Amino acid sequence: MISRRAILLTAALFATVMPRSASAAEPFDEAAFNAAQAAGRPIIVEVTAPWCPICKTQRPILKALSDQPRFKDLAIYEIDFDTQKALMRRFEARMQSTLIAFKGREEVGRSVGETQAEWIESLVEKGL
Repeated sequence: MISRRAILLTAALFATVMPRSASAAEPFDEAAFNAAQAAGRPIIVEVTAPWCPICKTQRPILKALSDQPRFKDLAIYEIDFDTQKALMRRFEARMQSTLIAFKGREEVGRSVGETQAEWIESLVEKGL
């Protein structure tokens, strides 16, 4: 039997060859974000840039996590580091590859530059 850790590590290894469509994230939408918060859903705000190698490593890890039944309610919203500066300020994000976890309306954790699948998973779990 293949372990969850092996699956996540494999996803991270293939990050550089995964197409953009492999992302589980939706572009940030204020109404959808507010609705997810009001519903008490676990949320990840992913600050990313197309040129960022760390972001490319994080993307398939988040996708693999969002495909797991225990994270079925997870909402992932993407903020573009280069073009969405107002949102960067709103979320007090200073760098690409920033992941911000919410449990409903409450921020419960954040990480910057994290590529370890287990650590990203523990961040996502904080929103459950």
